[in-house]
Amino acid sequence: MRMQSDLSGRTAVVTGASQGIGRAVAVALAQAGAEVAAVARSTDRLERLAAEQPGVTAWPADVTDPGFHAKLASRPCDILVNNAGMNTPLPIAEMPTDAFDAMLNLNVRSVYMTAQAAVRSMLSAGRGGVIVNMSSQMGHVGSPRRTAYCLTKHAVEGLTKAMAVELAPHGIRVNSVAPTFVDTDWTRAMFADDSFKRFVLDMIPMGKLVTADEVASAVLYLCSPAAAMVTGTSLVMDGGWTAR
Repeated sequence: MRMQSDLSGRTAVVTGASQGIGRAVAVALAQAGAEVAAVARSTDRLERLAAEQPGVTAWPADVTDPGFHAKLASRPCDILVNNAGMNTPLPIAEMPTDAFDAMLNLNVRSVYMTAQAAVRSMLSAGRGGVIVNMSSQMGHVGSPRRTAYCLTKHAVEGLTKAMAVELAPHGIRVNSVAPTFVDTDWTRAMFADDSFKRFVLDMIPMGKLVTADEVASAVLYLCSPAAAMVTGTSLVMDGGWTAR
């Protein structure tokens, strides 16, 4: 049986869509037939994405801005992919308060407020919906130099489960995707440190990073009719890291 992944007639909002995972997700959903609003602060990158991929519209916005949440709540939204996030890896003793607050604001508060806005839109429309929160394997384990990041991603996992239980009676499914280190320009720069690269690859039994397109395929599945009975789940894409 072929997997059902046709999203024709659905409207999707993808945050953090100007590069990396978010860009790949926006492309995948558009290619599946959805009308995708790609959200990020980088207007130039969004406009290039919209020019290259039919079905994608650029929506330059700051996901921490209450004005963005108000606009999202008042427009059609069948699918939300809550992807925007950040990480400042430092030992706990060296973490500045402003960096900690910035991670909480983007990785937790904006995820909650963006999801709340999408839920208001979905409840108003009355035809259900799908929310996918971008988490991390760090939402399931601990790791040195990532105390703040782990805190935020564990929060995302808790939010996902609570939302799934609350919103299931309304036909709204809520899941998370939790990848390991993703093969992006940012990660490749981190891997300039050979010892860190060896540490990461040694922790992944499959011995390789996940790609943005692979993560996008998982998101597409969760947004599709094929996942009609999947809610409150974290799809961990870590090559076996958390199985150790």
